[in-house]
Amino acid sequence: MLTYPDFNPVALSLGPLQIHWYGVMYLIGFASVWILGRYRSWRSDSPVTRAQVGDVVFYAALGVLIGGRLGYMLFYDTINFLHHPWIIFEIWDGGMSFHGGLLGVILAELIYARVHHISFVDLMDFFAPMTPIGLGAGRLGNFINGELWGRVTTSPIGMVFPNAGPLPRYPSQLLEFFLEGVVMFIILWTASLRQRPRYTLSGLFLLCYGVFRCIAEFFRQPDSQIGFIAWGWVTEGQLLSIPMILGGIALLIWARVRQEKIRCTSI
Repeated sequence: MLTYPDFNPVALSLGPLQIHWYGVMYLIGFASVWILGRYRSWRSDSPVTRAQVGDVVFYAALGVLIGGRLGYMLFYDTINFLHHPWIIFEIWDGGMSFHGGLLGVILAELIYARVHHISFVDLMDFFAPMTPIGLGAGRLGNFINGELWGRVTTSPIGMVFPNAGPLPRYPSQLLEFFLEGVVMFIILWTASLRQRPRYTLSGLFLLCYGVFRCIAEFFRQPDSQIGFIAWGWVTEGQLLSIPMILGGIALLIWARVRQEKIRCTSI
């Protein structure tokens, strides 16, 4: 059995001001996307200039924070939110939904693309390969917070998490860090090195995340206020990921169809 590190969720205290590791992880994620975005903006197929990258990341950050928190309240903690609506501001305690954050980012980038007359599809294709870094950083924040732990296990990789009872559990946060952060980044970044048809990277992102999240959910403990939602094994995270898988497949097929149409037209 592995030993859970004795993390202090507070990274730095400045009088009454406390900076939590969870927030630091988000900052690292946004900063990494900004750095890689400026690097990729030199490419001839970039839909944004180097100067615009910071603005797009700012819009995306707002979408992640607002959409992620609101999505968690609506998808996972509706009753508590209705009775105590002010808890939506307590993001230092965790409680962010990726699916809500994704919807928030899509809306924010739609607004940015419309205002600046940029192709929304090209914008999403541009940033898709860098997004897994932020996802991975967020999962490390979950691990440091000792939240979103895994199911009870007798395997040697089990850990006893604070506030999760005396039984060892899978460190599912680290599994998600590996799948959603490391593996997804390698797949998408490698795919982005060559020119691809439009919609390809966005479709690949949706498909990979949906599949990896469904896999990770078999090791992750369902939220106590929801539990399993069907057949004693289907979770809310898996249910929300199914549209992503279908959408990713649809985008990849559409990208291929468009490419064939363009090729046939040019002959």
